[in-house]
Amino acid sequence: MMRAYIKFADTLSTSIGKAFSWCIVILMGGTCYEVTMAYIFNKPTLWNFDFSMQMYGAILMMSGAYCLATESHVRGDVIYRLFKPRTQGWIDLILYFIFFFPGVIALAFYGFEYAALAWKIKETSWSSPAQINIYMAKSLIPAAGVFLTIQGVAEVFRSIICIQTGHWPARMVVVEETEQILMRTAQDEDQKDVI
Repeated sequence: MMRAYIKFADTLSTSIGKAFSWCIVILMGGTCYEVTMAYIFNKPTLWNFDFSMQMYGAILMMSGAYCLATESHVRGDVIYRLFKPRTQGWIDLILYFIFFFPGVIALAFYGFEYAALAWKIKETSWSSPAQINIYMAKSLIPAAGVFLTIQGVAEVFRSIICIQTGHWPARMVVVEETEQILMRTAQDEDQKDVI
């Protein structure tokens, strides 16, 4: 049951992360449009700054669960990686309950209230002359909390499985450390030199 839930959560998190990664393309299009309008036609837009802020916000908020599922968050693991997997599992399990869940559940719960109020008053950007609508973007706050909670439960299950078996369950998508990529590249070049 735990492995099935992990697969469900990983699939959901990676799908949401990949879907929202397309915001980068939209953001690039908006930036190119703004540069063209401002520097070629001398008619800068009023809305593009807020638009780009919303796109950045969407990417940031909705990439959290993806980063958790793929272990691509920045992690200070100088000492952690020296421990045996069971010890790592215990550390992760305890820290998820002490630090992770209180924060993401608060994000989902209070974010819902925050977004609901924004929808109720049809909130617009107060700092922009364009006064664009921001209530839709604020809906991503509780959504991010919910997706992080779903993925967090999967990470707790991963920790429990690691504590029981002594091995971490496999991930759908593995993000390699830069040092591992560089070491593998150097080894491949050394092997080519030998041949």
